[in-house]
Amino acid sequence: MEFKDYYRTLGVGREASADEVKRAYRKLARKFHPDVSKEPDAAERMKEVNEAYAVLSDPEKRAAYDRLGSGPPPGQDFRPPPGWDKGFEFTERGFAPEEAAGFSDFFSEIFGRMGRGQGFTRAHAGEHHARILLDLEDSFTGPTRQISLQTPKVDDKGHLTLETRTLNVKIPRGIRAGQMIRLAGQGAAVRGERNPGDLLLEVDFRPHPRLQPEGRDLHMTVPVAPWEAALGAVLPIDLPGGGELSVRIPAGAEPGRRLRVRGKGLPSNPPGDLYLDVRIVAPPADTPLAKELYEALRAEAGFDPRKEWREMR
Repeated sequence: MEFKDYYRTLGVGREASADEVKRAYRKLARKFHPDVSKEPDAAERMKEVNEAYAVLSDPEKRAAYDRLGSGPPPGQDFRPPPGWDKGFEFTERGFAPEEAAGFSDFFSEIFGRMGRGQGFTRAHAGEHHARILLDLEDSFTGPTRQISLQTPKVDDKGHLTLETRTLNVKIPRGIRAGQMIRLAGQGAAVRGERNPGDLLLEVDFRPHPRLQPEGRDLHMTVPVAPWEAALGAVLPIDLPGGGELSVRIPAGAEPGRRLRVRGKGLPSNPPGDLYLDVRIVAPPADTPLAKELYEALRAEAGFDPRKEWREMR
């Protein structure tokens, strides 16, 4: 995906005020509007100018865009860094599909994420949204976490600033990635309404060193020694919520075999399952004794790992 330098498109600096952005847009619109321009690529240039202005004229989109930095050198592929949009608070002003008509894939990828939790639909008045990162263990223990959120504001001089607020949030036990935590009254005040709107926190998990959540279920790759796979074994598995689980590896387990442990996924209602994928790890022949044992095994076992290949000819 190509990175779009919206500041360069409008010809303004990153510190440009809202008025400077507007003036730059109007100047370019007079130059490239297809109805008046004689430039051969006027229509395409006008699309680029409109896209850049749609981002830089909106405080929330501009603040989100600024988090991406200046992007890679021209010609290099760009992908948003993991977690770039976490802790960023925005209102119901996600983009609608018609707003992005004719805009680039870059625009859809970046600003589609801002509205992902609400399915690209308009939220209720006064609602704010943010995506937060939790540890997988939080779903098991249901702790209270201190969450810091940033909200974009335009100051009196038209410059973009970020206001930070910190909230103590009770994490529901069994929360899953993609689910929302609703904080009543923590959104924005709405004119004519007695109470402010709500704040919706969309949950995602930080990468876990061993486990990958999928809905209620958990997936883990389990390293197994060759003799454990051949003879069978009982292995201890640490659970993210604390405690230990004993899992039996059946004799003759082959690489890639999947074992299912019911009810040991996320503590939902009903609880998820834990899936264990067997990965056989051979010890190195890095000592004289290890080499001797491998030689003896080769001589005694008569094992041909490519036998099936030969039979398929």
